[in-house]
Amino acid sequence: MTPIFKFEGIYTPVVTPYHEDGSVNWDALAQVIDYLIKSGVHGLISGGSTGENYAQTVEERLELARFTREHSKLPLVVGTGAMRTPDSIALAEGAAKLGAESILLASPAYSVPTDRENALNALAIDKAADLPVMLYNYPHRTGTMMGEEFLDRVCRSRNFCGIKESSGDINRVHLLARDYPHIQLGCGMDDQALEFFAWGAPFWVCGGSNFLPEEHVALYNACVVEGNFSKGRRIMSAMLPLMRVLEQGGKFIQTIKHGVTMNGFDAGAMRAPLTGLNKDDKRALEQVVRVLKQKIADIQAEG
Repeated sequence: MTPIFKFEGIYTPVVTPYHEDGSVNWDALAQVIDYLIKSGVHGLISGGSTGENYAQTVEERLELARFTREHSKLPLVVGTGAMRTPDSIALAEGAAKLGAESILLASPAYSVPTDRENALNALAIDKAADLPVMLYNYPHRTGTMMGEEFLDRVCRSRNFCGIKESSGDINRVHLLARDYPHIQLGCGMDDQALEFFAWGAPFWVCGGSNFLPEEHVALYNACVVEGNFSKGRRIMSAMLPLMRVLEQGGKFIQTIKHGVTMNGFDAGAMRAPLTGLNKDDKRALEQVVRVLKQKIADIQAEG
């Protein structure tokens, strides 16, 4: 079955910059989007967890998606993840109205639906948007694995044509690649990017590309475009310390936003309950980024 939409390349789940009072810093958001476009990412995701969707109202999320759509011609994926199905449906309908290319569809958190219940929820959201769907399987956050019954049920709609797989279980990569080839496999677990590409994944959703887009594109190009996995392994090796820093201590979004600020764009603080990095965390990230950039620049210069 040929997918109705091709997810290809680096998709950045865009951060949401805030002013000190917690309002959206639209100027900074525009600067981040412009930087990502210039740096060669292939698509943008508005309303993902990296964008702090859990701390925003449905109206705020649609306003952010609309701004992103108006500011960029890159393929736009709008996140519909929410605990309440009516909220997800409203986000899906809004995504269709503003001209998004696709929606990102996760399991509702905390309720822990069965595969059947989860599939019925997903199909209702799909019906509201009637757009290509990128599934988002992240059981560590949602408490729910998108199992085989779920996948079999949702695939009755051709709109389900991609999946951001973030379970961390390499056997899921094998399952999806072998048994569900009609669902485009996307990397959602950064430290497994090389393995995903080896199994044919055509896209990677990576929070770190908010502030290191060229380096993430370099790994994609080496593995997917050039098919040069020897070069890809060297780039991946250089990136692994970054991935350890991003995941340590549960400070993923805080680290991403500090990385954006390091590039000269005022990402601001997080909305409650999150708080910023301490000085030691900031120094650790800054050191890792310096070394990573130099190593990947050297690899790229060698061809």
